Amino acid sequence: MALALLAATLFAVDYTITRSAGDLGGGQVRDRILAISAGSFLLAFLIAFFVSRSLSLRVRRLKKLAESIPGGAALDRPIEESRDEMGSLERSLGGVAIEVQKLLDNLRYESARRATILSGMAEGVLAVDQDLRVTFSNAAFLKAIEFRGTRSEGRFLLELVRDTGLHELLRRVLSTGEQEKQRFRLSTLNARIFEVQATPLEMATGHGAIAILHDITDLERLEQVRKDFVANVSHELRTPLSGIIGYADTLLDGALADPRYSTQFVEIIRTNAVRLADIAQDLLILSELEGGADPPEPERISVRGVIDGAIATVASEARTRDVALVREDVGDLYVNGSRLRLEQALLNLFANAIKFNRPGGEVRVRAALNPAGQVAITIADTGVGIPSQDVPRIFERFYRVDKARSRQVGGTGLGLSIVKHVVERMNGAVTVESTLGRGSAFTLLLPQSTEHEPAVMKDS
Repeated sequence: MALALLAATLFAVDYTITRSAGDLGGGQVRDRILAISAGSFLLAFLIAFFVSRSLSLRVRRLKKLAESIPGGAALDRPIEESRDEMGSLERSLGGVAIEVQKLLDNLRYESARRATILSGMAEGVLAVDQDLRVTFSNAAFLKAIEFRGTRSEGRFLLELVRDTGLHELLRRVLSTGEQEKQRFRLSTLNARIFEVQATPLEMATGHGAIAILHDITDLERLEQVRKDFVANVSHELRTPLSGIIGYADTLLDGALADPRYSTQFVEIIRTNAVRLADIAQDLLILSELEGGADPPEPERISVRGVIDGAIATVASEARTRDVALVREDVGDLYVNGSRLRLEQALLNLFANAIKFNRPGGEVRVRAALNPAGQVAITIADTGVGIPSQDVPRIFERFYRVDKARSRQVGGTGLGLSIVKHVVERMNGAVTVESTLGRGSAFTLLLPQSTEHEPAVMKDS
């Protein structure tokens, strides 16, 4: 366009000089040339103005388009179709902006998804930078360390966890760049045991580390229970077995022919064999109750009938130990469950109340509805009682308050554990009140059964 304007101007000047020189004077020619030059200048200015304005508008659009790429801002209007270089550049930038927008959307989605997964994990997750400042921690980790603040990110790890075990583990991972695993206990109000797996983590600001804390407190407790169970069973079996083997060897060595000792030794062997059978039976019952096997079809049970049956079973032992059995008035009460299991639970409670009583003592049983509408069966004795520090543990397998007296009067140490499982399977609970030297009272709380209520039992 500039060349065309220049050519037109030169043509007009040439025409004026060559064609109009004879008709016009020198001053008129000069004026006409000046007029042509002024007109050409004005036209050139207008053309330059509009071209500059157009270019300025397109440059501003390109600038806005370029600025929208990092943040993913949407364009306020579609890209104009143009075949020149500026149009090609604008279309290219528009395509880049769209692709960058998609990448940013995907990154935001992936970031949000990872944050949701990490935050919702049951395991504690902790990420730190090279200075051991916390860059991320999920709710499980903050709960494990009993964090009471509002924000953990940006703090030094030692501000959150006083134990140096985790601190040293992460320090080693940052130093060596290798994955490590360690088990340690957090000294919080409720001490927990964790297995921690720490891995190096590349971060935008440099090297870091991430740790996954798996709570194994319950597994450790179960493992300890298993070890204690095996040790207790071994001990309980070893005592009667030693007696059986010892007296059997004595009989074989010649005592069998001595009528003064043979009968006594055989009775001792039989007593130990019965004790072994009781241990085996209680273990089988406890295994069935804890194993989650399908419970028997529940039945409607008369509380009075079960109590009378249990009293009749232990009456002989009570007379032998000079302990009186007293049954208070029992109403016409019914519960749902297994009659056999409920009777076993009551027999265990009666047996303990008799064995750990004093000569001339008393065992009293009563049953009534409590204010909550539950059937409360209470067996109270006037025996030795239970120390307060032992009460929370008496329902553990093989736990004995007085080990010497327990072995003297016999028993397997599984009775109260069986009671607890039986009652819980019937959707009930068991409580105990005891005063050392004055006696104990065990209460079974069971849902009442009405005549038309369907029987339901709880799976263990």
